[in-house]
Amino acid sequence: MTTLDEADKKARLEAARETGLFRYSLVQELLEPGISPAERGRRARELAGRAHDGPGGQAVTVSYPTLGRWRRLYEGGGFDALVPSPRQCTPRAPVEVLALAEALKREKPARTAAQVRRILGLTAGWSPSDRTLQRLFERLELNVPPREQEAQAAFGRFECSRPNEMWTGDTLHGPVIAGRKAYLFAFIDDHSRAVMGARWAHHDDVVRMAAAFRPALQARGVPKAIYLDNGSAFVDAWLLRGCAVLGIRLVHSRPGKPEGRGKIERFFRTVREQFLVEIGDGAGIGDLAGMNRLFQAWLETVYHRAVHSETGEAPLARWARATPAERAVPDPGTLREAFLWSERRKASKTALVSLHGNSYQVDAWLAGRTVELVFDPFDLDRLEVRLAGRPAGTAVPFAVGRHRHVKTRAPDGQARAEPAPSGIDYLAALGDGHDAELREQVSYRSLFAGGGETGDARG
Repeated sequence: MTTLDEADKKARLEAARETGLFRYSLVQELLEPGISPAERGRRARELAGRAHDGPGGQAVTVSYPTLGRWRRLYEGGGFDALVPSPRQCTPRAPVEVLALAEALKREKPARTAAQVRRILGLTAGWSPSDRTLQRLFERLELNVPPREQEAQAAFGRFECSRPNEMWTGDTLHGPVIAGRKAYLFAFIDDHSRAVMGARWAHHDDVVRMAAAFRPALQARGVPKAIYLDNGSAFVDAWLLRGCAVLGIRLVHSRPGKPEGRGKIERFFRTVREQFLVEIGDGAGIGDLAGMNRLFQAWLETVYHRAVHSETGEAPLARWARATPAERAVPDPGTLREAFLWSERRKASKTALVSLHGNSYQVDAWLAGRTVELVFDPFDLDRLEVRLAGRPAGTAVPFAVGRHRHVKTRAPDGQARAEPAPSGIDYLAALGDGHDAELREQVSYRSLFAGGGETGDARG
């Protein structure tokens, strides 16, 4: 059974990691290669001049010197250097006083920490400080941030000046395929409007999103930034970790303020008008493999070759002008590291750690230490162990009942289905070496009815 002390230590570790992710989300703007000192200073002053959503959800400001210190920490030690050491102090506030403070806050969520302190001082004769109460409410997620009153603003048109400067990603809700709703994950290049990665899936989650994102990075290079909405698939902690490993600036649109998302929304409208209209209700498709095959055929032979109404060029031709440096792909080791997940656990006195109901044996010298477990979500039988960011062996399965992360959704014993490559290497087909194969026009309408493979798809 987990004691309160162990739960508190785990909470402190998680809070420290969230703080590190928050720090990286700010300094990533100051880490772009080639940025001049003057431009870095201008961006840092701009970041220091506005409030940000902190790790606990509260609005916080960060000073200019602090941003510089965080940047130097990242440059010297990577992401782990941004994660603060969790506090190990013993709480001095009596448990019953903290419980009363929690009850007062839950009773009237609008009460501030200062107001709760006054009530405690009057009724209990003593109260913790305002900051102690604020941290308590943050940990219990009891803070209610005030509604921001934002003035209406007019936004002009924006376009990146070169390929791979920024990708925009989003999810399209599609028809029912094989008895289940289908979702399209897509990433487009802001400059060219070329589709960098796209894949239909049965679940709107981070695992299926990664199945579209990873091949795009592997074939099309690493963008300087990605611009995403606030859907659950795009705010997962794994994505921020992966972006930190690859040096990608992760930007989310503000809720209710979707400016800058017009390009991918326009692409989704094209998908509806030119592709989904031919799919109809999806009854004749068969399965997701067939859906992805037909979609790639349409994407390669129609969308990428048609002149875009805004740019006046075909998306693929416009993207092809990217320089070798702009389309440089990450090395396999870095790409693998970016798509691993990690969680922190404290090894027991017998050097055992637990993860999602499984138990693992780590090296004896790690007993009593907090280690980082790095793993492929589809393979919980093999865990890499790291201590302070350095390799510390592997975790040997001791008692394993779950062989894959719950977010993979596939029952144990079944082969990896959706996230595996579909067999159609769309991104490679879009490369220069396959352009000759795509010159012959293919009627994608005939793909729906021809060959007796997909059946009648009349809508």
